[in-house]
This record gives sequence, structure tokens and C-alpha cells, in this order.
Amino acid sequence: MTDHIYWKNGVLYLLDQRELPFKKKYVKCANLADVITAINNMTVRGAPLLGIVAAYGMVLGVKERRKANRSVAADDIDRIAKKLGDTRPTAVNLFWALQKMKEAFARYAGDTDLVEDLLGEALAIHVEDIENNRMLSLYGAELIEDGDTILTHCNAGALATGGYGTALGVLRAAHEAGKKIKVFATETRPYMQGSRLTVWELMQEGIPVELVPENHAGLLCSSKMVTKVITGADRIARNGDTANKIGTFMISLTAREFKVPFYVAAPVSTFDASIGSGSQIVIEERSAREVKYLDERLLTVKDARARYFAFDVTPARNISGFITEKGIIQKPFKKYISMLF
Repeated sequence: MTDHIYWKNGVLYLLDQRELPFKKKYVKCANLADVITAINNMTVRGAPLLGIVAAYGMVLGVKERRKANRSVAADDIDRIAKKLGDTRPTAVNLFWALQKMKEAFARYAGDTDLVEDLLGEALAIHVEDIENNRMLSLYGAELIEDGDTILTHCNAGALATGGYGTALGVLRAAHEAGKKIKVFATETRPYMQGSRLTVWELMQEGIPVELVPENHAGLLCSSKMVTKVITGADRIARNGDTANKIGTFMISLTAREFKVPFYVAAPVSTFDASIGSGSQIVIEERSAREVKYLDERLLTVKDARARYFAFDVTPARNISGFITEKGIIQKPFKKYISMLF
């Protein structure tokens, strides 16, 4: 599945993930503002994919200035990058990609074909992500045993990346290797990424999957109905503390209590060398409306107060290992993670 994001005739096309699995609709991004809106309103989500989209957004921002016969200086690139970075502060892949684009600008700043040069860098980031996902999935598949039942949270599939997926990529690779596996996918309130996206992706691959509310994690782990947990990640600190979709921490506690291995699948670009622990990770808080409403339908008392933190931090002690394109990172995490940089 790689048709959820593509560039054609100077325009970025994004599959609107808010409409899945019921409708396949593309959003056309012809300028920087379109990209910012698509990220903010959850047309696209998933840390690796956000990085790729932001890279294309940089191209569109520079293209706009060139089309208006305006010069493009380093300060302009910084302003474009800041606008994109302000959209989703927890997803480190977004900032990683923006930094790569800044470095590309520094190399090509004097070229007459600057827009094409930057587009080449964005395409390279996109392709590299797909390749990294495939590689980490092969490593992760080695951890999967025939007959395993895996619990996964949110959506860390092809839709959350440039293609193939991280946590779901591991499951795809194990399935393609002929291993008989079964998956429990959590609903993932309030955007229902598990029920709408993960179940859809796995069913397309022919992987047996059952949908459960995330509050089933305790029952599933305690009754040995689950043999492993695999999730994705949005930012990983040097000590292994990991930010992922809200609810991941709760699931990790249950897995640790009942000795169910808990793995995080993520490319190296998700590791943040600038922070020592999860306490330094900025947690995005989104609109209370996203909790109170589902598809414009009010779910509670109209005047009820609500809060929605999009992510939480799972401490490294709850994690069994990290699945990356460079192999499996095992404890002590701080030592081995430092070797990535």
C-alpha cells in the first residue's frame, strides 16, 4: 500500500485517512497552507508519514516563493519549517525530515533548479522510509513465532508511514514468511485509528484480526490470550522512554505485570538524541471537541468539560526491545541507543 501519498504535476496528493475505511478520497495540497491544514486536521497522521508530508510541504513553500518571483533565503526556510513543526510537536520524525530539508537547501541554495533539488530530497526521504520499514519488519518478524497472538495499539501500518509500516510491517513480514499469527487491534479512541485503519489494513493482507476496546488489554494479557505486544512510536528518548498514542503506557503496564513481551517498532529517525528521558517530551494536547464528538455526533452532555492528550510516555523499563532497520535493540537501552547516533 503506497498510494496513500504521491506527488504529481507539482501537487501533493494525500489519502484522507479520516474517511477510511468507508471512502477513498484524496486531498490535494497545492501550497504550504494546504499541507499545514492536512496535518492539523488529521487528514494524515503517523510520525514517519508526517515527516514525509512535511518534506513535501517544504518544497511547496519554496515553490510558492519562487512562483511569486521572491528570493529564498535561509531565514525563509526556517520560517517555513517552523510553520510545519508547530503542527504536531510530539512527532520527532517531522522535525528530522525538516532538518534534512534544511541541509538540502544549504547544499542547493544557489541553484536555479532549487525546487527540483528539494523535491529530489523529499522523494529520497519518502523512498528511504519505505526501505527502512521493510528492513525493520524483517528483523521484527524473527521475533514472531508460529502461533503468536499479538496485541497492537493505534495504527502503525503503511498508512502511518511512507509505505509497508512499522508495527504492522512486522506482522506483514511474519505473515509473508508463512507464520500463522493472529492480531488483536485496539479501537484507539477518540479517532478510532485501530478500528478504522489497522483492522482495514490487516484484513487487506489476509491477517486474522479481531477488534477490541483498549480497556481489554488487562484481560487479554492476564488470560494469556496475547503472547506479544507490538506498537509504533512517535518519539524515543536516549534512555528508551517512548512517546506513542495515548493508552500505550496503560497497555505496557499490563504487559509487564503479566510478563508479555512488549516491543516498539520504529525507524532510527524516531530516536531523539537531543533528549535524555521521556520527561522532556512535549505531549500534544488536542481539542476537547475530539473527545466529545464522533463524526459531528455529540457523545456527552454538551457543556461537559473534556481533555484529550494525544500521546503518553511508556517508560523504558516496560519495553522488551526496539525493532529498527539496524536490528533489534535490547537492554541496556541507553548504551545501545547511543550507538545509533
